[in-house]
Amino acid sequence: MNHPIFAANWKMNHGPSAARAFMKTFLTQYPRHYDRTVIFFPPAASIETVDRELENRPDILVGAQNIHWEDQGAFTGEISGPIARDAGATVVLVGHSERRHVFGETNEDTARKCAAAERAGLRPMLCVGEKLDEREAGKTKKVVVRQLRAGFSKLAQIDSFNPLVAYEPVWAIGTGRNATPDDASSIHGVIRAELRAIVGDRARAIPVLYGGSVNAGNAPSLLAASDVDGVLVGGASLDTGSWISIVRTRMTAEIPAGELASDE
Repeated sequence: MNHPIFAANWKMNHGPSAARAFMKTFLTQYPRHYDRTVIFFPPAASIETVDRELENRPDILVGAQNIHWEDQGAFTGEISGPIARDAGATVVLVGHSERRHVFGETNEDTARKCAAAERAGLRPMLCVGEKLDEREAGKTKKVVVRQLRAGFSKLAQIDSFNPLVAYEPVWAIGTGRNATPDDASSIHGVIRAELRAIVGDRARAIPVLYGGSVNAGNAPSLLAASDVDGVLVGGASLDTGSWISIVRTRMTAEIPAGELASDE
């Protein structure tokens, strides 16, 4: 059985001291599980702290929230793929809705960042999703497919590369609103079909997560939906109690997710 994925995006929260305290509490209440994978995306300054706390826990991975598309250079305030990897990251978010709509990142930017992740040996979790006006205009499928194609367009080894995808409708990020399980399943089906067009049968092994106001109450129904391989969680991942409730979600159906493995 392949494993569901629970990813925590802490955004600009939990510096090293808070991250250390969070992980110590979390790990005392969450023993190793072999039927699911947990990923933490802390702020850049806390990556190494979280990675250090996760020694001997290959079932839990740490990722970066963002990287620059260049491997080094005069880019004050940025973090490169090699630096993120050196700090302990094995996964990286690319094209999160806040990067796109707060910081103005384009599809071209996401393509360059996915390529940078590939060079650094990081697995990109490419985020795609539509804004409310695009949803209301019936453009969801068009927007998601365009973002997906663009994000993976510069990969050197697309046939053997092993990315992840997260569908996060912009109108559901931090709003308390979320897509219904049927909504999520429908768009995840579109993503899966497009992945098949890009990589063939390997598309079945690429995890597609849902993100958008996920919490302990709606996680079970979302995870039970067809083609939903995991969840990308924002605010509800900042509290240890809430996060533990989510990662302990019992699956009501087999979830055909791609299994993640650490470097250990």
